[in-house]
Amino acid sequence: MRRRDFITLLGTAAAAWPPAARAQQPAMPVIGFLNPTSPETNADRLRAFREGLRELGYVEGENVAIEYRWAENQIERLPALLTDLVRRKVAVLAIFGSGLAAKAATATIPIVSVVGEDPVKLGLVASLARPGGNLTGINIFAGELAAKRLGLLRELVPTATRVAALFYSDSSEATTEARDMEAAASAMGLRLQIFNVGTGGEINAAFATFVRDRPDGLTVGTGPFLLSRRVHIAHLATRHAIPAIFSARDNAEAGGLMSYGPNITDVYRQIGVYVGRVLKGEKPADMPVVQSSKFELVINAETARTLGLAVPGSLLARADEVIE
Repeated sequence: MRRRDFITLLGTAAAAWPPAARAQQPAMPVIGFLNPTSPETNADRLRAFREGLRELGYVEGENVAIEYRWAENQIERLPALLTDLVRRKVAVLAIFGSGLAAKAATATIPIVSVVGEDPVKLGLVASLARPGGNLTGINIFAGELAAKRLGLLRELVPTATRVAALFYSDSSEATTEARDMEAAASAMGLRLQIFNVGTGGEINAAFATFVRDRPDGLTVGTGPFLLSRRVHIAHLATRHAIPAIFSARDNAEAGGLMSYGPNITDVYRQIGVYVGRVLKGEKPADMPVVQSSKFELVINAETARTLGLAVPGSLLARADEVIE
């Protein structure tokens, strides 16, 4: 048989294959990615997430697809976005800020989540070493770091005797943060006044109280809601000359005086690695919850000057970044 006739015969045979046979080729796995903020403010972190995937051999568009859902700082949109991803039966969920909701939404889809508090206490996992269910992830120590932030604020304002704290009212993590901060304040001899807020109006009302009572400093809790209001809170704190410390560098970049918390870019990379491991066939039940190990202190020197504060050299020396 001539070569040209042989090639023609092969082409004809392939066209005659039944659809079921052609459909046996493996489909590209899909990652469901849920984030309370926006892609514009997360360019570096998205690169880190994709780098984590690449460490496990996954490249977006080549051998894995990603369905992105961004709440655009509208926290009330998260449940519907999560429901949509679950309905699409994605291969794995990468969750940034809604671990409890994700766990409640599906018991079958693997979940890799950022967790702000001890996930055992939250009921998300059976143990850190062996989660035992469909969720694992990265613990960023929200409660433990609350006390650390209070200490840094005291170092910045050594004469402080009264400190206010803002927490998100609809968060179990805030309860742990508040408890740890109250214990730390008592040990430091500080009086702590806690305000739980869940709307922009409640934030304004809290600051109206601050203007009247004049606390010596302010510490702002973690979570998507407070992060989404970072510009609003930083503006109010500066406008009313209240030294404030926050949980994420985003706050300092938005004009907040100081932040201390986990290196979120590295957290995104770690989430990418864990998602890749799930795609390789590992089960969240057997994947230990990773303890975040990189933390960063960011100081906004311009805001400090606006407030008339001299930042101690000891703090400047320890800062990972000073924003001028």
